[in-house]
Amino acid sequence: MSAVTVPANTAPPQGLWQIALRRLARNPAGVAAAGVVAAFLVLILATAFAGLAAQWDDQVAASFAPPGWLPADPADVAAPAQPSLAVPAATEATAPIEMYGVVDPLAAQLALAQQHGAQTAEAPRNAWLLLGADKWGRSVAQKTLKGAQTSVLVGLAAALVATLIGTLLGALAGYCGGWVDAVIDWLYGVFTAVPYLLLVFAIAAVLQQKGVVTIVLILGLTGWTGVYRLIRAEYLKHKVREYVQAARAIGASHARRMFVHILPNVSHVVLVQLSQQVVSFIKAEVILSFLGFGVPVDVVSWGSMLNETPNELILGKWWQLAAAGLAMALLVTAFAMLTDALRDALDPRLK
Repeated sequence: MSAVTVPANTAPPQGLWQIALRRLARNPAGVAAAGVVAAFLVLILATAFAGLAAQWDDQVAASFAPPGWLPADPADVAAPAQPSLAVPAATEATAPIEMYGVVDPLAAQLALAQQHGAQTAEAPRNAWLLLGADKWGRSVAQKTLKGAQTSVLVGLAAALVATLIGTLLGALAGYCGGWVDAVIDWLYGVFTAVPYLLLVFAIAAVLQQKGVVTIVLILGLTGWTGVYRLIRAEYLKHKVREYVQAARAIGASHARRMFVHILPNVSHVVLVQLSQQVVSFIKAEVILSFLGFGVPVDVVSWGSMLNETPNELILGKWWQLAAAGLAMALLVTAFAMLTDALRDALDPRLK
């Protein structure tokens, strides 16, 4: 009996993820979107651990200083010191001043304070900023970088919480069926009966506590319904397939069948839903912060920056709105394009 020979040039079989990466690499839009997302993640890591934009709350310019590539507004230029506010000498700075027969012991101290304030404000007024400054003289560029850290952190953390809850509940409902499916479906109906943003606003108003952790919990605990619906359908389809029945025949436990055999085969759905949730939660955080339910005043995010822009637009100061809006639009668009590319790459029906 002759032995079976295998050709030397036969390539080893490729797994799902290897094929998906090859498909993703052939998608120019997906590669570009992945590059933009990676660049944002690098900036966020540098902001969090390398001290980038650590001085975002410092006054570095005059109030509403325009971007460096725009001509300065004459109203933002410091006015020359008035002769009446000049302090005659250092030795006489604290001496009382007599005017019209009335002695004012605080006049000299007030003049000295005004002169000191003008001198300290003169240097920041001449500072060159790429994206200008807000009404407190803080750099809009540094606020945009620091705000990206907050908004993306909220989006990623809330998406992980929501995806984990939705995957677990969907696996239990789809695999177990019966009364477990009925109870979880009732809970799903309760959460979907109320409009999503209205439910988020109601919970935020009840908690009355601002903070990043609070926003993550609010979005994560209310945003699992879409993931649950898809994962439940996938488990209903996979639990009756041959490989699951074979695992049951060899004595595999229910937990092993659920999370070792079925979950890897539906992981592409989980990944796509995770990326979609990141986009949704970044926008939700911006809306919450814009309406005053988001981050506290000592934390900056894209939503809190947009919350400051209505009064600025009345004065014709548009650069903070442009910086926060363009940064958010670029990241959200890149994430959405990356999600579409991942969906196409992980679809086994596409060659």
